[in-house]
Amino acid sequence: MNPMSQPSSRYARITGTGSALPTRRVTNADMAAELAQRGLETSDEWIVERTGIRARHFAAPDQTSSDLGAEAARRAIEAAGRQAQDVDLIIVATSTPDMVFPSTATIVQRKLGIQGCPAFDVQAVCSGFIYALSVADAMIRTGAANCALVIGAEVFSRILNFEDRTTCVLFGDGAGAVLLEASAEPGILATKLHADGRYREILEVPGTVSGGQVIGSPLLTMDGQAVFKLAVTVLGEVANEVLEAAGRSAASVDWLIPHQANVRIMQGTARKLKLPMEKVVVTVQEHGNTSAASIPLALDQAVRAGQVQRGQTLLLEGVGGGFTWGAVLLDF
Repeated sequence: MNPMSQPSSRYARITGTGSALPTRRVTNADMAAELAQRGLETSDEWIVERTGIRARHFAAPDQTSSDLGAEAARRAIEAAGRQAQDVDLIIVATSTPDMVFPSTATIVQRKLGIQGCPAFDVQAVCSGFIYALSVADAMIRTGAANCALVIGAEVFSRILNFEDRTTCVLFGDGAGAVLLEASAEPGILATKLHADGRYREILEVPGTVSGGQVIGSPLLTMDGQAVFKLAVTVLGEVANEVLEAAGRSAASVDWLIPHQANVRIMQGTARKLKLPMEKVVVTVQEHGNTSAASIPLALDQAVRAGQVQRGQTLLLEGVGGGFTWGAVLLDF
């Protein structure tokens, strides 16, 4: 049995959510105009048909993942009725950190005025928030933490190849956060995490810094068809895994909140679970793929819109480069 799904008298519950988006909204028409200047052709119709995306947000030149993450964190803390000093653990999921080191989590910690508690980053690309939430759940269950900030924050616009129309239209920037607190009542019911490095090449940024220079490419590359095929398969499998671990059925799920990469992937996952799309939170049309930020960003938007309500059961799942994937089932 997964140790993170074993019965316990101590659980982790989400008590607050928050999100942040850059001010600059970039529509498909804006993207088409920018690409036309580079001699590349695309259109709103082409992008919407293949992905469901209509717009995304791009960070300002001086705006970082920690800026967006800290803003989302403040809103989550406020929503939970807590103060920053109540936080005793900070985990940031990001593939676009502010710098090589220190971690973006410690930079967020400083911006929130918190001192002393552990703070670290998790890098699992688009599955990062699921990984980070699973780690925080385990730490709360074992008593290593009582009040954790779990944040997904990205500025993916910095690593996009704007000479590749098939990838640059897919991604956006943003952040989402949850406050996770110890509780005697069940919150997170089960988690499942997986990875398979054999599929590394289908989605990667194959560059690094060495001797003051970038070695390899610092821009995203993706085999879209391979990612699509693998994503639909593993997301369906891990959803059933986490339901089985919690002793629940798909019929008990009030909301599926998947990684917001492509509406067709979400539709495929919903079909595998026999869930109607009316039970799927979809924000990809306005945000694009915000990688590790997409699930907490979608969750917060759904909470604030009145879709997701207390007492409901949520299935969160993500898949990303690595190849990584995972799911979390929780009572909200």
